[in-house]
This record gives sequence, structure tokens and C-alpha cells, in this order.
Amino acid sequence: MKTTKKILMITSETVPYAKTGGLADMVSALALKLRESGHDVRIVLPRYYDIDKTKLTKIEKPLGIPTGNGEKWTAVYTDLLQNSVPVYFIDHDGLYGRSGVYGPTGGESFPDNAERYNLLCRGAFQLCRLLEWFPDVMHCHDWSAGLIPLYLNTIEFNNEFSETASVFTIHNIGYQGIFSSDTTKLTGLLEQASMLHNDDMNFLKSAIDQSHIITTVSPTYAGEIQTSEFGEGLEGLLDYRKYDLFGILNGVDYSEWDPATDKFIKPLNYSVDKLENKSLLKEKLQKEAGLEVNSKKPLIGIVSRLADQKGFKELCEPFYGCLASLCRYIDLQFVILGTGEKWCEEELNRLDTTLPNLTAWTKFDNSKAHLIEAGSDFFLMPSRYEPCGLNQLYSLKYGTLPIVRRTGGLADTVRNYNQETGDGTGFTFDDLTPEAIYNVVGWAIWAWYNKREDILKMQQSAMNADFSWTDSLVKYDDIYEKALVKRRA
Repeated sequence: MKTTKKILMITSETVPYAKTGGLADMVSALALKLRESGHDVRIVLPRYYDIDKTKLTKIEKPLGIPTGNGEKWTAVYTDLLQNSVPVYFIDHDGLYGRSGVYGPTGGESFPDNAERYNLLCRGAFQLCRLLEWFPDVMHCHDWSAGLIPLYLNTIEFNNEFSETASVFTIHNIGYQGIFSSDTTKLTGLLEQASMLHNDDMNFLKSAIDQSHIITTVSPTYAGEIQTSEFGEGLEGLLDYRKYDLFGILNGVDYSEWDPATDKFIKPLNYSVDKLENKSLLKEKLQKEAGLEVNSKKPLIGIVSRLADQKGFKELCEPFYGCLASLCRYIDLQFVILGTGEKWCEEELNRLDTTLPNLTAWTKFDNSKAHLIEAGSDFFLMPSRYEPCGLNQLYSLKYGTLPIVRRTGGLADTVRNYNQETGDGTGFTFDDLTPEAIYNVVGWAIWAWYNKREDILKMQQSAMNADFSWTDSLVKYDDIYEKALVKRRA
């Protein structure tokens, strides 16, 4: 029988306060759904400079946080996420009073990130003491919350947290929080082997070693990270912990991502039974992007972090990528929205000026993201690896057929087109090469021009697919119970 629990989410980002990727969407959506199901869920994250504290409520008492290099005093602010989930912000100007989450740009990191996120981890415990509220489960998200399971198993083992379990979610194993071994002193603990990997301090490795239960954001990715191809050096430890490792697919917040109610595309909302407005949104997107307005020409959208992980080397690296050839030799259009690595932004901007059927926006805009999902015919995600992926799930709901590499959550959610039956919800491929991307895009465009009845059938199948949080919530309830049994044993 399900019992309600007190759950603290510890994260470096959550929408709408701070976002660099899908982590932020998942934390807020999961917290809201857990709250709806009856759990007492709260979130804690840093108060970065870009989070306007004048719109938050300050807690009267300051927070004293012990660290290995002395006690830090911080302010604490609070807010309600969608008038439902309490969110707490640890405010320390010296460590968080700057623009950016992990660095000044998407491709850079702050040199004191170890200290910044150690403060978050230690501060989460002190916050609970300040609130006189002690969670059953501390749900830690990605490397920035990676020291909490270690603290829970050491200095917080026999006190108010003696029955608190840890659940750690790996959102992307490519980001591990690696620092010089000297930074272990920040913890104030005697040197712990669990913090070290290849003679460096590694937040993620510590979390995998010390957590009661480990999850990741799709079943396929849970298996992939136990291999040398995807494990990023931690595959041996993950294989050792495989009986405590579970893949749970992220759900979609359909209150935000549903073409029937999407506030960003009003008044041109549409549904699976009434698709007419989708072509009007395509015209609107073509106009905003400065492309030829032509409903018969297939339009491919991309909304992504511009990074090698997302396949942009194979897509647009100079003298290697296939994007220019796709635009020159296939009758299609591209609209790309994203920020990230400087070389990629520069190359996309260069292609924008030379290719009349490609537009690149290298400054993120949420309204444009929604318009691309709604107005595009296809959505391209040639990811090197993809722990879960959310944009392909949004695309399915919007009848925008995904073109994806068969990896991680993409493999779990997109059914490949069957040319014989017309079944499927998108187009998939295996090899990450410019040639493979070119060929699968060419296949999708061939179907657009020659198999219109199949395209419509696939759109309807995609829009009727359900990737809500319902099934995932049941699995998280089970995970929390497993973690508590391990802790209280």
C-alpha cells in the first residue's frame, strides 16, 4: 500500500528559476506530480544572480553551513512552484552571485564549482534543521547533488536523518563533477575513497558508490551506462551496483506541452482530430525564420544544446558535417534553435548567412521553441547518447515526426517507420556518421513527398501516444520504498 512521504529534491536547476537542459524540466514536473499524488515534496537549489530575489520571500533566520574551510552563513529565500511545491533558495553572493549556472557560458565552468555545490549539499541538511522538517527521502539530481549520499552515510548517519534514504538520479553521466583531489578538503570529512576516481575528486562517482538506490531517466540508458561505450569510466562501478540501478522514463508535463492548450501558439491551437492549424503554424514559423512560405516544402526543426553529445559534430562541423549538403541537395528547410559551444554557434550563424533554406537562432527563446515544435514537420535529434530526451516526446505530441538515433530514451520512445504497413511514429538510425544522418533525413523527406498517407497515419499515432507521468510515478513510489527498506535495515 502506498504511503505518503516527505521528499526533498536537491538540484542545481529547476524551471522556471534556472535551466540549462532537461534536468530542470524533469525536477519541476516530477515534484509537481508527486505533490499532486499526496507526497510532501520540496525543492532546494542555489539562488543564482539571475533569480530575482525581490520576487521571492526571505526566511527570517540565516543558515549556518559547516564546510571544510569554515562555516558559511547564507540567506534563504522561498517561493511556491505553481502555488504548490515549496522551493528554497540558498543565497550566498560569493559563490552564487554571478550570471550562469555552472559557468559564464554553456561551454565553460566556474573554477570554484566544487565549493559551490558542496555548499548546496551541506546546506540541504542545514535547511531541514532550520525548517524542523526531516525528509524520508533525499532525492539527489545529477553530480551537483552528488555528495549528499556520502554525508548521509557519515556525519548525518545517527541523528535527525537516521531514517532518511537517498535516491540519486543520473541525468547525464557525461557530467561528473571532477576536480583535483585537494578539493576533498571542502567536505570536512577525512579522506573518503568513495569521493576519488582516477586520483581526482568525483561527485558523481561518490553518489553512485553511496546512494541507497540509483535511477536514470530511461530503461535503455540504464543498460547503456554499464558498458564501456557509454559508462564514461564508471561502467565497472555501475555494473557492481546494477541491482540497485533502475531506468525510469521521464514523463511529459502536458500542461505545458500540448498543442491543444499551448499558450505560445494561441489562437492556432490544434489536436489530433483537427490538424488544420498545424499548417498555419508552419507558415508562421517560416515567416519568423525568414524562409520561403510554402506549406508543401518539408520543414525540419531542432531545439537543442549545441554540443558534441547532441550530434552537432556530424551535423555541422566544417568540412565534415552533413547539414550544408542536406540543405543544398534535398528540397527541405531547417530551423535550428539553441546555444552552446562557441564553434557550433559560429558555424550555424555562418550557414544561416549562406543557405537560404536554413535559419539558426543562437539565443534561446521559449516561445520560439514551442513554435518550432508546432510548426515543423520533422524534428531531428542525432544524439551521440541521450539519457532520456524530452524534445522527441514533445514532438510526438505535436505530430512533428522525430528523426532520431536509436540510443537511450530515443530508442525507448520512437517507433521506426515501417514502409510496408505505414506504421511507426518517426524515423530512426544507428550509426552516428554524417552519411547516416543524411540518409535517414533523405528517407523521411522521400516519405513526405511520396507517402503522404503514411505521414498522416504516423502523426496520428504519435499524437495519441501517452508519455505522461502516470506510469513513472508508480515506479518512483516503488523506488522510494526500496530505498527506505535499505536505509532502515
